Amino acid sequence: MKKILFIALFVTTASFAQKTINNYKYVIVPNKFDFVKGKDKYQTSSLTKFLFNKYGFTALLEDEKLPDDVVNNRCLALTGVVKDDSSLFTTKSIVELRDCYNKVVFTSQVGKSKEKDYKKAYHEAIRNAFKSVQGLKYTYIPSKEVAVVKKEVTAPVVSAVEVIKNKTVKTNEESMTKNVLYAQSITNGFQLVNTKPEVVFQVLKTNVKDVFVIKDKNGILYKNGDSWFAEYYKNGTKVTKQYQIKF
Repeated sequence: MKKILFIALFVTTASFAQKTINNYKYVIVPNKFDFVKGKDKYQTSSLTKFLFNKYGFTALLEDEKLPDDVVNNRCLALTGVVKDDSSLFTTKSIVELRDCYNKVVFTSQVGKSKEKDYKKAYHEAIRNAFKSVQGLKYTYIPSKEVAVVKKEVTAPVVSAVEVIKNKTVKTNEESMTKNVLYAQSITNGFQLVNTKPEVVFQVLKTNVKDVFVIKDKNGILYKNGDSWFAEYYKNGTKVTKQYQIKF
């Protein structure tokens, strides 16, 4: 199954030029935005989720239980972020949509408010910024590229997994014992080192929980169950590696 999802992920990424906002199935909203000090302060996250749903999206807060398809493939979802650009007397809010590589794919107009009360000001500014989101007239349209690839490779991949499942358990356990990495904080992310020690990857944070961009590689690091998976291309060849990471 991971092979199916991985192929779908990179085909979708490669065809990004043909992709529209309508090809994303979900919007995940952070529990806290940078401009407030607490979780859902002034109900900014709750309001943002509500407005995305109001204008046709399927929006969830990041701590909600996510559907299985987006758990397995975070690139089905955009991250909805509110940015603050306030001046002395005016509250200004901007809505951004970012893909799983933290690339901004949509930026709203600036929503403004001159209310003095923080909650009223943020709510008015965010609602005004969402006029641009309303203008998108979003309707979910599944990506044709992903659907075609899944149809072609599902049967052989599942068949192969079933045939070798019992024979590979011991090998996988031994491999996981060796593939232990230790996370060390760096600016905007972590460097992951092995026991030698040497740096194996540098990964950068995204706004999606348990998903990182691998620096200097065309790929991502993400968590599935209790394991972490690095998926990237090397010399035109897809590489998938499984790790245990100690943060």
